Amino acid sequence: MPSVASSSESPLPLPAAQPFPAAPDASGWIEKYLEHVRVERRLAARTLELYAFHLKSLTDNVAEAKLSLDRVQTAHVRRWMAQLHASGREPRGIALVLSCWRSFYRWLGHEGLIGFNPVQDVHAPKAGRPLPKALGVDDAVRLAELYDPEADPWTEARDGAIVEVLYGCGLRVSELTGLDAQPSGTARGWIDLEALDANVLGKGGKRRIVPLGSKAAEAVRDWLAVRGDCASITVAQMRDPQAAAALFIGSKGTRMSSQAVWKLLRERSLKAGLAAPVHPHMLRHSFASHVLQSSSDLRAVQELLGHASITTTQVYTRLDFQHLAKAYDAAHPRAKAKPENDK
Repeated sequence: MPSVASSSESPLPLPAAQPFPAAPDASGWIEKYLEHVRVERRLAARTLELYAFHLKSLTDNVAEAKLSLDRVQTAHVRRWMAQLHASGREPRGIALVLSCWRSFYRWLGHEGLIGFNPVQDVHAPKAGRPLPKALGVDDAVRLAELYDPEADPWTEARDGAIVEVLYGCGLRVSELTGLDAQPSGTARGWIDLEALDANVLGKGGKRRIVPLGSKAAEAVRDWLAVRGDCASITVAQMRDPQAAAALFIGSKGTRMSSQAVWKLLRERSLKAGLAAPVHPHMLRHSFASHVLQSSSDLRAVQELLGHASITTTQVYTRLDFQHLAKAYDAAHPRAKAKPENDK
């Protein structure tokens, strides 16, 4: 009968671990990697600083665990990520750390310095999808109705029309700046004041037609009435007729940029006395939220926004519920607990 080895016998020896090659310390390999991403990937200086910071935290963890970089296992990485999460680091921040470490270990693999990437199958905690920032109805109307009598009439007419079209049609800022004053074979988009609609070119080269409200149509008519009162337009048409064909132009007579629209909305929202600066996409969110609150027609909102998937539009149902919850809290007699002195 064969004998059974006792528990006191020493186990078979494990294969010797391959040492981390060549460099005298981890910092040497990290310096080489940072030089690689600086030269080959041309990362910005700020990104390089973040990479160096996150890789320093990796080497600190490795040293504390008394490991070398080539001995790190997936279980170690998961433990360190759990510690980051427990310390209050946001999921997005954890994802950035993992991305840096994963890229570093991928480079080590390409250099033949490690056999596998211990970060490859580690993922950050799932972040909750933030609600889009939308204005309340009163704030949106206040912004749209703003009129500054001391401002230049030409600029005031243009800026007022921009706000009305963004909020009234729910356009992306690129769709707005792509509008021409007249339809043509080369126009990316235009507004038809007779049909009261906007024809826009959206993401993926998809065209859609969006209804134009009466207030937005009135604002566009007012703008077109003074649009030609700009001495720079003639010069711009000589230089670039297509740029000068834009519906919304700057003082130099050329098509407005997205950055210019962001700037004017920020300034205009401050003039209107709103609590926070407004950006173009906030007006798009406001458009979707307010239409959904009034109609409860999610499919219609999807079509108006030009979303390819209904799941993208569904985020506005959360905003709609938030609005209903606030109305309930404010109006229902049993929504809030009674004060202590009423008990």
